[in-house]
Amino acid sequence: MNQSTCLIAAICAIALVGCSSSGSRSTAVNPTIAPAVMFATGPIYSACRDAGRKQASRAQCGCVQAVANQSLDPSDQRRGAGFFTDPQEAQDVRTSERSLDERFWLRWKAYGDKAAQICT
Repeated sequence: MNQSTCLIAAICAIALVGCSSSGSRSTAVNPTIAPAVMFATGPIYSACRDAGRKQASRAQCGCVQAVANQSLDPSDQRRGAGFFTDPQEAQDVRTSERSLDERFWLRWKAYGDKAAQICT
């Protein structure tokens, strides 16, 4: 798998790993209070859920959308949501020499890194 395919897979894989508050790690000072779980709906949430992967839970897709809301403007979210169904589009943007595409790709990559950190 080449580097761009790995990056696209990593961004989409965010939808495949857990984002729930279950598990042993807790950042709450009071152990009786569960840590906050990020959740939102929007174009990335919908694309994530529609991708048909059984691991793309409601909580996971909601988490990656919440991070998108913090990291990307609505236009970037709509554009990136298309990558879930058309990975070739992501490859084309990544390898494009157009300055608009290059700037978008940097934002999308930063978003993917942040989502992977927060939602896994």
